[in-house]
Amino acid sequence: MSAGNDLAQPKFVPVILAGGSGTRFWPRSRRARAKQVLTLQGEGSMIQQTVDRLAPLAADEHCWVITNHWLRELIVDQLPGVLAKHVLAEPAARNTAPACALPAFLLEKTEPDTVIGIFPSDHIVGKNERFVEVLAAGIKLASEGENIVVLGVPPTRPETGYGYIEQGAELEPVNGIAVRRVKRFREKPDKHTAERFLAAGNFAWNGGIFLWSARTLANAIREHVPDMAPLLEKIAAAHGTPEFEEVFAALYPQCENISVDYAVLERRSVKGEARSGIYCLPADFAWNDLGSWASLHEQLGDDERSNVVDGENSELVAIQSHGNYVHAPGKMVALLGVQGLVVVETADALLITTLERSQDVSKIVHTLHREMGKEELI
Repeated sequence: MSAGNDLAQPKFVPVILAGGSGTRFWPRSRRARAKQVLTLQGEGSMIQQTVDRLAPLAADEHCWVITNHWLRELIVDQLPGVLAKHVLAEPAARNTAPACALPAFLLEKTEPDTVIGIFPSDHIVGKNERFVEVLAAGIKLASEGENIVVLGVPPTRPETGYGYIEQGAELEPVNGIAVRRVKRFREKPDKHTAERFLAAGNFAWNGGIFLWSARTLANAIREHVPDMAPLLEKIAAAHGTPEFEEVFAALYPQCENISVDYAVLERRSVKGEARSGIYCLPADFAWNDLGSWASLHEQLGDDERSNVVDGENSELVAIQSHGNYVHAPGKMVALLGVQGLVVVETADALLITTLERSQDVSKIVHTLHREMGKEELI
């Protein structure tokens, strides 16, 4: 690894993953209007905020979005600066490995040294300037040979809902940003293990932001998921031709259903930290994955005891009540003697649960779909 403080950047192409259905934000989030196209916090939808924060490093027309057929048209409308041909709707959900790798095979044909950044479409960043600084350093490092760069979120609690990155040796900073080798990736831990990770001081949350050149990622797929590579090569070869949609629909569903973490990062890390070429930079820019109503309550409230009323033209009266989240547009909401509730009203549904159980809201969507056949509600 070489390092320095040269601010010049190689070509950078963000790939935004927007195929999820956001079931933990039901009933606001639906199959055809999922979490990433909703405005939950701040101005603009979550995917619009994602593109906006990348603007200092990549023009909109350089972005790619991988989504599904339910959301593609709405995303094209929300992102007028992104080329419509760069918004691809997966013919079938196949996890993140093929979604990340397809743009790599597309770009490898003509611009193999382009650095690709992988970004979830539904995360919150509180410090955009710091985000750009860290990302610029990561892009520089990823452009140097076959390096793979991951951004690790400094943990603030023994969280069991995230995967972890175990960090190794400290290296020379890049553009003033700390760099550490990656020892290995760890799956979501139990509470005791998460407490041990937090105490150790060399573990970070895996926030799902990765950087690599198009050539590096394409070659990693060839090495670690060899059955997938020829499928993506054929799809990439057809891109821009009249046959593309047919080829995409026929071959993409044949790709293995596997995450890029398992397919590439974990398999590469077994080489050992000095040989794997995987590096971790600190995602110390107030990151939040906004994964449930509880995390939105935390993001919007002044503290954990705050009552949060969300929704246009809503008002709140709260008596002997604290720590509640309510979404009820156009309503006067009265709380009396309750705590830790989540109440979310839409035109056709009403959710009542607790902050503690908000991670389980997806079970409601499963029941509506699998057991009740209420397709209109999902």
